[in-house]
Amino acid sequence: MSKGFANRRVVLLAAFVLVSFAGLGARLVWLQVIHRVALLDSVSRARRQVIVENARRGDILDSRGNKLATSRSLIELGVDPQSLRPEDEKKWPALAALIGRPLPEVTKILTTRFRPASAPLHAATGVGDVNRAPAGPGSLVFNLTPAAPSAGPATLEAATAATGPAASLAPAAAAESDPAGDDTVVDDADAQGNRPIRWAKLSDTVSETALVEIKKLAIAGIYGSRVYRRTYPENEAAAHILGYVNAEQKPMTGIESYADFYLRGQNGWVETEKDGRRQELPQFRTRDVPAVDGYSVTLSIDSTVQHIVDAELDYIGKKYQPLRATIIVSDPRTGFILGMGNYPTFNLNEYNKVGRDRQDALRDVAVADEYEPGSVFKIIPTAAALNEGLVTPQTKFDCSLQTVVYNDAGSVHTLKLPREDASDHFVHPLTVAQILGRSSNKGAAQLGMMLGRQRLYAYAKAFGIGDLSGLPVGSEIRGSFAPPEKWNALTITRVPMGQGVALTPIQMHEAMSVIASDGVLLRPQLIREVRDAQGSIVYWFRPSEIRRVIRKDTADTMRRLLATVATPPSGEADGGMGAALAIPGFEVAGKTGTAQKTEEVTLPSGKKVRRYSTHHHVGSFVGFFPARNPQVVISVIVDDADAHAIGGTGYGVQVAGPSFVHIGTQLISYLDIRPADAPSRAPLAMGGSFP
Repeated sequence: MSKGFANRRVVLLAAFVLVSFAGLGARLVWLQVIHRVALLDSVSRARRQVIVENARRGDILDSRGNKLATSRSLIELGVDPQSLRPEDEKKWPALAALIGRPLPEVTKILTTRFRPASAPLHAATGVGDVNRAPAGPGSLVFNLTPAAPSAGPATLEAATAATGPAASLAPAAAAESDPAGDDTVVDDADAQGNRPIRWAKLSDTVSETALVEIKKLAIAGIYGSRVYRRTYPENEAAAHILGYVNAEQKPMTGIESYADFYLRGQNGWVETEKDGRRQELPQFRTRDVPAVDGYSVTLSIDSTVQHIVDAELDYIGKKYQPLRATIIVSDPRTGFILGMGNYPTFNLNEYNKVGRDRQDALRDVAVADEYEPGSVFKIIPTAAALNEGLVTPQTKFDCSLQTVVYNDAGSVHTLKLPREDASDHFVHPLTVAQILGRSSNKGAAQLGMMLGRQRLYAYAKAFGIGDLSGLPVGSEIRGSFAPPEKWNALTITRVPMGQGVALTPIQMHEAMSVIASDGVLLRPQLIREVRDAQGSIVYWFRPSEIRRVIRKDTADTMRRLLATVATPPSGEADGGMGAALAIPGFEVAGKTGTAQKTEEVTLPSGKKVRRYSTHHHVGSFVGFFPARNPQVVISVIVDDADAHAIGGTGYGVQVAGPSFVHIGTQLISYLDIRPADAPSRAPLAMGGSFP
């Protein structure tokens, strides 16, 4: 071999080595410089995974610790069709029975292995969606077939790594429709353009007991995650107070919405890596944040009192078929609500079954509806006039007048009083006590005129009329109560009798509670305490005084006067409503109301106006007992029960009074209510405050 040939070989070899190194260098520049960011992102996404762990939503409890709302642990069960084995097909009927779905539906999901390239991606877009867990937000994943190499992937990445499809189980392409809808997770398209389905939901309501049986079937490719679903053990009880959580586990109304920040807890997560087979490498976990379960919220609602309220509303609904009705029960010494309900109502576990024609059942009438209170409102001008020293219980008024001269703001008006009827025809003068007891409209109008517009309005506002109560149930309205500068000449005679002012049931309940609580307006409350997942108290609510409305001696006088409405003194048979409102052994104090509703009337000219109806009324009774030592305040308000009331008019004493008595009688033994001359039970123990 010549020396020149050897040199040429060396040169060629050197050139080859140089070219190779140049190519390698160019490749490295291409990878490490030009496309470095994209590649690093791709590698990171390929290896990194985040698994989210659901927090359990906290319970809502009544004052005695009974669960009104709780979270049930369920399993969201899914399948990786690529991992199914032919020999497991005989187990499918048992699987369908355990999850409660028809076998044809289950078979379709199990045998649909691909989605055509033209089909929408729905919930996921394949491997690129590396942070999405296929079985929802829960991370507690159960591998039901540990012996199968591809079964039980914990995440989408693990699912897409599964191999070994059973070719005989399904055709090469998917069915025309997606068997699992938006719950399906797919992988990248294959050479034919089909995307393998890596996860399809079978059920999201599998119980822990059913899961044990499903595990015994040992079907490859079936796996699930733990999720929590809201449930309401008492069904309709306190439905409008609690509110509900929808199918997406989002709180919609009531305490569920108001206290969501504390109830929902904090989800946890795990940041980890996977190997080439896309299986987790626990040793490379960079962060493991455990879920923190939600706090529990304890209400002042007592389930037994609530059931008494709900049962009475059901009775009212069946007997009178009213448009709506509300009952509120509270402790006047603390302001805490013991029971509150509305008719119509709904089952919290079946909120989605309330039809379009029954949507009113979802509204909390106690705070979201307004009505003219009628005669119950007379407690406000009476208490105001007594508190201002303008009258005494014995002060007399001529209630036979047709007109009265009223001096207001320096001007003199002759005001025509409301149309006189048999219930307001009194030949002899009436005392203030009799005006309240016999519910004289003309007497109340004169009390209002003595006060004047500004003072009447100011006292009504002080009693809580026209203001939000702050109850955390949502959708509360203020009602309609115009300021004095917007009143016309007749308003001063209408407002004292409960016309021309519209309020919510909770506002009228608050106003009566002022008299029962020695003249102080207490904030109505529903939440007693909040506890963390370990049971430690986080917040503890105590009675909250908003303001003093009237003096204690005025409140004492009003209690005596209101006691004569329901329990007339011996020898004064016409002092009040008598036996209809009596609870044996107790003095009952309260006031009835029968308010005319307005309706649209077409005049001969064709013009439409609103006028008071003679056959549509709101009947109510709001009161408390024992009169001299109030321990419970009860409001019963029934809207439009006229059609099924005796005589065709839904008088408060007829449609609401008996329910007050029935509820009160049941509460005597349960709450250990004692007569005024006997030691009473202590009010609800309260302490602390909400920051």
